[in-house]
Amino acid sequence: MKLVAQVKLLPTSAQASALEATLRACNAAARDVAQMARDIDCYRNYDLRRHAYHGIKTDYRLGAQAAQHVIKKVADAYVTLHVNIKAGNCGNTGSTRRRRVETVPIRFRWDAAQPYDARMLSWQSDARTVSIWTVDGRVKGVAYTGSPDQLKAVAELPVGESDLVHRDGMWFLYVTVEVAEADPIDPRGFLGVDLARGEHRHRLRRAGVRREETEPLPLPPPSTEAACPPASQGHHIRASTPVQA
Repeated sequence: MKLVAQVKLLPTSAQASALEATLRACNAAARDVAQMARDIDCYRNYDLRRHAYHGIKTDYRLGAQAAQHVIKKVADAYVTLHVNIKAGNCGNTGSTRRRRVETVPIRFRWDAAQPYDARMLSWQSDARTVSIWTVDGRVKGVAYTGSPDQLKAVAELPVGESDLVHRDGMWFLYVTVEVAEADPIDPRGFLGVDLARGEHRHRLRRAGVRREETEPLPLPPPSTEAACPPASQGHHIRASTPVQA
């Protein structure tokens, strides 16, 4: 089973500059690939790689793995877009919005997250640092922190693909880790809770309907000390109102 752990990077100013230059280069390359995909009407990952790989690798100083991740990121973005179009989430056929999303290339912000595989990162858990590939070369000794559970997961579990994320002026790595699945539990019984009546009352309260208008409370049993008003008079006694002797 895969889980995602978040660690916060604590780069120096020089390290942060290298990380920023990397995101800018990767997302500029992604915009070029997205434009190319529209121009040649090609959206599959492997087909796009034949057309775009060598160009973006040279033009943007990307490593082999980084260039492939850029192309895959663009292909995945178009898959998501086509699913949304098919589901009708981008307007009806022939609408202005629909025509726009069907013809305009996908655009990537300069700080859109960039995938990294395990070969592009090297973790030093004891020193709590990580080595990261950048367009300026490998940046070593980038400190990181996080919650105890997240740090333990990164240190002890197999690490897969990660995302380099820039958010609110801070740097993060979203790390995919492999977790062993728990053994199934054989339940001895079941507990059921019926909330339908409570939900009905909640909807009535939201609609501004008083309970007395929909379901009158039952009358209390007759008392030998005081007689209840006859039902024909239309009186209802609230549950919280005691019967006076």
